Amino acid sequence: MPVAARTALDFPFVRREFAAGTDAEARVAGQQFQVHDLTPAEVLEGVRAGRYLLVDVREPNEVAFESYPDAAAVPLSTFDARAIPDPHGRAVVFACRSGKRSATASLIAQEQGLAYDKHLAGGMLAWKRAGCPTRNGG
Repeated sequence: MPVAARTALDFPFVRREFAAGTDAEARVAGQQFQVHDLTPAEVLEGVRAGRYLLVDVREPNEVAFESYPDAAAVPLSTFDARAIPDPHGRAVVFACRSGKRSATASLIAQEQGLAYDKHLAGGMLAWKRAGCPTRNGG
């Protein structure tokens, strides 16, 4: 059965497909995109080793309260993949509070022609459960 074509405006509804916490895929405007889950340990190691650029897509008030160290902030509410800093050869990994908005950001970036197909599964909640460092006060 064919999947109906979607646009970026439909992504809030697509987020439910990623709630299961496994790699997922979606068809958007006839193209198939995938989002790959990474664990907090994988992301932390990749950021420290210079392999990953972490992009936090939470809203400014969330980032101001508590943030991922060394992450670039590009809020999903005004998301444009062109606002992501040049990763200088690193893979881009999206992060948010629970992993839903980060998956959506990955899909939007892919729709905009960028091969950014990774996100932090479980977001800040999983990050903190894993004992990874955070920065208070943004």
